[in-house]
Amino acid sequence: MTKKTLPGLLIAITLFLVLCAAGSAEAEQSTDALDYSDPANWAYFRMGEDREIDVFLIAPTVDTRSATNAFDLNEKMKSRFVNALNMEKGIYEEACRLYSPYYRQMSLNAYKLPGEEFQKAYAIAYEDVSNSFLWYLEHENQGRPLILAGFSQGAEMCLEIMKEYYGEQNNGLSENLVSVYCLGWRLTDDIIQQYPQIIPASGETDTGTVIAFDCENGSLTGTLIIPEGIWTHSINPLNWKTDGTIADRSLNHGAVMETGGEPIPALCGAYIGERGELVVTDVDVSDYPPGLDVFPEGSYHLYDYKFFFTNLKENVERRIQAFMEAREEENAA
Repeated sequence: MTKKTLPGLLIAITLFLVLCAAGSAEAEQSTDALDYSDPANWAYFRMGEDREIDVFLIAPTVDTRSATNAFDLNEKMKSRFVNALNMEKGIYEEACRLYSPYYRQMSLNAYKLPGEEFQKAYAIAYEDVSNSFLWYLEHENQGRPLILAGFSQGAEMCLEIMKEYYGEQNNGLSENLVSVYCLGWRLTDDIIQQYPQIIPASGETDTGTVIAFDCENGSLTGTLIIPEGIWTHSINPLNWKTDGTIADRSLNHGAVMETGGEPIPALCGAYIGERGELVVTDVDVSDYPPGLDVFPEGSYHLYDYKFFFTNLKENVERRIQAFMEAREEENAA
């Protein structure tokens, strides 16, 4: 390489880096404020318009590469949202009209960030979730009964919605809340004491309550979802009990392990362990690896709703029925 060509090469490299930086900044700015009046910013928007009940479904973590948040919600990233949601929505879609926003969710890497950086990433993710939920309330809900639902990060965001929107001054929102499916997240005493509107489910058909659990094999002392030293409220999706009563796998009406897959009856049983974890029986850890490096072997987090898919689907219908019957009784009184 001659001295005459070096400056030109340096200029070209510098220009390339500037353009890359500009492109990255443009990608971040492009999702700084999502316009939720645009259906393109929803993975599902009014899907199933003939249904009487709405579900606001929040996606789990699908961004495994970004440093903090999914700032670049390009078509590839949006397809990851839809791919993750397409199976989960099967629990709700036969009974509900679906809404699910794209949002600048925390990436998987964000869960490894130190305190302040994590909180910043968390705030960005919830800002979008809150904005989308507020837009939905103002323009779409019109007093319709509602289910809040999410898995993993989506479940955590459901709890944030409950904290912000369902306190004492909730303008009747609580009266229209069928249930909250916080699958794959923890529900601690601290949360319940600070936010009394968040009530753990205690049975199969109570309404306005939070259904929460996260699956393990019974050998762990802590995970990202239920850290060591933390106890969480859980409910068993096979027998709908909140104690350690063992539910035999014969109560499992069908696990579904992939989108469109056939239900597998009696795949596994379950009981609630000492930390509030849902201990899954009758399966081997080698057949159901954690899948992500943030989870230890023995964590069945990725299978939380898959193991109990049919039971959850049936439960959505039962809670809706209980809600509608109670409303009819109130109207008749």
